[in-house]
Amino acid sequence: MTAGDGGEDYVFDEASGEWMPASELAAKQGAADAVEVRDAVGNLLADGDQVTLIKDLTVKGAGQTLKRGTLIKSIRLTGDSQEIDCRFDGIKGLVLRAEFVKKR
Repeated sequence: MTAGDGGEDYVFDEASGEWMPASELAAKQGAADAVEVRDAVGNLLADGDQVTLIKDLTVKGAGQTLKRGTLIKSIRLTGDSQEIDCRFDGIKGLVLRAEFVKKR
């Protein structure tokens, strides 16, 4: 279906059962795919944030323990509401649970 005045394509949204502009449907689906990641105290986390650990964590496979208060710089969200990807000296591919960090 095409609108006569604006030339924008309309698509059928199966969730609502309505016809809507393709751009509006894409925005709606993008918002549904966005995952909110919150730290231990409820602060919203975003890519690039700095976080500190709220408890000592033993890193499996690295033979190392990250101490409480350790600063982790430049985190990346993974799409999972409880996991964040980050880098730390000497540990590759470090993934932390959001419940163990606090936004700085």
